[in-house]
Amino acid sequence: MRRDLGIDLGTANTLVYVRGKGIVINEPSVVAINADTGEVLKVGMEAKMMLGKTPASIIALRPLRDGVIADYDVALSMLKYFIGKTKPAMSFLKPRVVIGVPIGITDVERRAILEAGLEAGASRVFLIEEPMASAIGIDLDVEEPNGNMIVDIGGGTTEVAVISLGSIVVWDSIRIAGDEMDEAIVQYVRETYRIAIGERTGEKIKIDIGNVFQNQEYDALETVVTGIDLSTGLPRRTILKGAEIREALMIPIAAIIDSIKSTLERTPPELATDIVERGIVATGGGSLLRGIDKLIERETGIKVVRAEDPMSCVAKGAGKVLDKVEILKKLQQVD
Repeated sequence: MRRDLGIDLGTANTLVYVRGKGIVINEPSVVAINADTGEVLKVGMEAKMMLGKTPASIIALRPLRDGVIADYDVALSMLKYFIGKTKPAMSFLKPRVVIGVPIGITDVERRAILEAGLEAGASRVFLIEEPMASAIGIDLDVEEPNGNMIVDIGGGTTEVAVISLGSIVVWDSIRIAGDEMDEAIVQYVRETYRIAIGERTGEKIKIDIGNVFQNQEYDALETVVTGIDLSTGLPRRTILKGAEIREALMIPIAAIIDSIKSTLERTPPELATDIVERGIVATGGGSLLRGIDKLIERETGIKVVRAEDPMSCVAKGAGKVLDKVEILKKLQQVD
């Protein structure tokens, strides 16, 4: 039997949904290669563990940046690896593949993803905007004449979209998301404590104590961080509190809030009424940040519903769209 795949080719993580099986792969979008020969050594979690720790002969890198391919050859190797892992032992049929992409990417960026998918072993490749995939992934009635608002906060981009009748009516896409939050934390620790830390440590701090809404529970959070003292060049430890990490995250979070407000301002009144009744749906790994739902509610006056499994929505929706004939036809027209 043909195995149809839905792929969330994310900046931070790649998820693969196999029709009839669900999510079978959820690994970091990282590849470790031999610097001299270009040979791929590790992909996914094993490669991520090497970030910032490799000798000169090995490079661990992320081939996607801001939701699009930054290094085509490495991205192709990664895609081949993940598609290959889903292949049944006796199957000779190439899969149809639907890949989630940010809204508003250029024709060149679209072509790079399409070509990478075909070269990686797909029989056909369809591209679907991530908010639409997210909506389908959580079983919203996207083909009905109702307004649904999706805020998808990923690793490289934040996508805000209002969906009705199987199409995106109004949208905004900014290249500010989880990566920029990590960078903001790294910069804060550097400027405040004169300690240099890496992006993996910044991400860990975000997961451990990151928050964006003031309350006593979040203020009491703390974590120990170790980095290099910029004055002495020696390792130094310090304790970070939840309140200061909230302060560090304010600039990227403010940009996300502005994007949501801008999209709401451009939404037709009838669809805006639907959104007020139904609420804004938050998806993507960034929606797991403590208090972000409460902050969006406070700033917009609209209730926010976080998806049950926000990180898998795009991959699930990309796989499920193969059963939605009308939407698939639109993707074929684009392709």
